[in-house]
Amino acid sequence: MTKSTHQKPLLNFWQIWNMCFGFLGIQFGFALQNANIGRIFQTLGAKVDELPILFLAAPVTGLLMQPLIGYMSDKTWTSLGRRRPYFLTGAILATLALLIMPNSNLLWVTVIFLWILNSAINISMEPYRSFVCDMLPNEQRTKGFAMQAFFIGVGSIIASALPWIFTNLLGVSNTAPAGEIPNSVIYSFYLGGGAFIGAVLVTVFTTKEYSPEQLVNFEAAELIKNKDNVIDVKKIFSTQDFIKQGIIWLVIGALCSLGIFEFNLTHDLYVLSGGVILFGALQLLTGFLQHRGLKENGLCEVMNDLIGMPKAMRQLAVVQFFSWFALFSMWIYSISAVTEYHYGSTDTTSTIYNEGANWVGILFASYNAFAALAAFIIPVIARKTNRKIAHMINLCMGGLGLISFYFIKDPNLLLFSMIGVGFAWASILSMPYAILAGSLPAKKAGIYMGIFNLFITIPQILASTILGLMVRELFAGKTILALVCGGVAMILAALATLLVDDKTD
Repeated sequence: MTKSTHQKPLLNFWQIWNMCFGFLGIQFGFALQNANIGRIFQTLGAKVDELPILFLAAPVTGLLMQPLIGYMSDKTWTSLGRRRPYFLTGAILATLALLIMPNSNLLWVTVIFLWILNSAINISMEPYRSFVCDMLPNEQRTKGFAMQAFFIGVGSIIASALPWIFTNLLGVSNTAPAGEIPNSVIYSFYLGGGAFIGAVLVTVFTTKEYSPEQLVNFEAAELIKNKDNVIDVKKIFSTQDFIKQGIIWLVIGALCSLGIFEFNLTHDLYVLSGGVILFGALQLLTGFLQHRGLKENGLCEVMNDLIGMPKAMRQLAVVQFFSWFALFSMWIYSISAVTEYHYGSTDTTSTIYNEGANWVGILFASYNAFAALAAFIIPVIARKTNRKIAHMINLCMGGLGLISFYFIKDPNLLLFSMIGVGFAWASILSMPYAILAGSLPAKKAGIYMGIFNLFITIPQILASTILGLMVRELFAGKTILALVCGGVAMILAALATLLVDDKTD
């Protein structure tokens, strides 16, 4: 086939570098909270089995905002471009939250600012995924997502290690009176805020987006080249379909809520039953709007695209579900597991506890260092095998790495566990998106990426609501077993990868 003059040009290394550089800053926000928020919550009086529900900010804001921001960015065009206004807006808000959050001595205030921080991160992050689809041809998208994974790794290395650096290299205090955050953590958040806005500004000022007219031409060329793979975006589900399904989901949610009440189960489970009820209500509302002829709106578009997901996207959803359940288990419980199981302390004011918490920061930095390395190795593995096999191998490595926490007693040797976790992390950040991106129409890349990211947030919400119950009732308070549970989930994700239909490989 003759190559169309309207196909996207290949970008060189430094162009891809600049367009992805903002992820370095975004990851400062994520890594700082992942490595330190459990420590902050415990310092401010939270109990171990309360940690999962307090971590709800990231998944819930992602669930609500990512489809919305994806839809809005698809429809946006300003003098700054299509996606870049969202990069910049989110960066400004996140930087303010990072500067304010560690100065609170009240748990509920910290929780509020955590929600603000995660909302801002989602405003910046979601359009970055679509940015790769906008700017790169299909043959470079694996490289683009791998570059994002590289910057995520580098940003996380630095951000996760900051409290250790401030303590051991700069002599900043790593302990504080009961109920107060150590200066090593406070200064880390300050530096993270500056890094967030600075890195995003690099992308904003160095990368020019294609115009809407150019994107239309590029999409036409992609339709010709990949006509068998592109998602049909014209399908509209009937009013009756939405009403029927909405009623079913509402009934299921109501029965679940009743069961939680009658059997006096943990109130955390109301988050799940409430989510089911909300999904049913949104389907009913969509059916009502379509019945009134009001189909051209964000809710109807998102719901039709969600219900009408293509086969490969549904298959990848299963992989994402188990992958992110595993990651959230690690993020929630690493500090409490390592400080208790490997360091033998649960006293947040003690020196040994805070040494253990700092070591978790180093472990998080190390898995991100391995992820940065893996970002260059994974595309090679994918070329030698295929994207599915490469992803499966990396997920198995990650699962075994998490399970090994239980069998390794020396905390220094946990660095070897993080090799597998790092390869899995880099693969999770790149391969599912690369598999999916070749099938996405340019004009709806944002909304589909937003919907796909629901399968990141939903397992995190599930983890937030049931892991506390599992640790308390099944694991007898032993948080190390939550990491083992995460490892098993990641291996299940690896097996599910084999069932994915990757037509764009």
